[in-house]
Amino acid sequence: MRCERIYSVVHGEATVDGTGVMVDRLWPRGVSKAETSEFLWLKNVAPSPELRKWFDHDPKKFEEFSKRYREELNANESEDLERLLSLDEATLLYAAKDAEHNHALVLAQWCVETQSQNT
Repeated sequence: MRCERIYSVVHGEATVDGTGVMVDRLWPRGVSKAETSEFLWLKNVAPSPELRKWFDHDPKKFEEFSKRYREELNANESEDLERLLSLDEATLLYAAKDAEHNHALVLAQWCVETQSQNT
């Protein structure tokens, strides 16, 4: 499972392996749902609005954000998360500018760990 910025995919600068899955709670500005209709949008796997606001894309908070987000994921019983975990191959799509400190990276790692525990 890997991660790509949705804008890079839409502009042809990156590709999607397997199923493209938008994992932001809010749809990204400037991206047409029509041009990305082949992707899944699983917004219920995103961090809670409270956690997202607290993090505020501050790299200094990333370690604590990751811990809190993992706790949310462990408690998440949504169909969206079940669907994501059922995919054999997926590219998680996100809108954040920071490619090293974003929720998609935490989610991808959590999914890989969870899938390996369940096999």
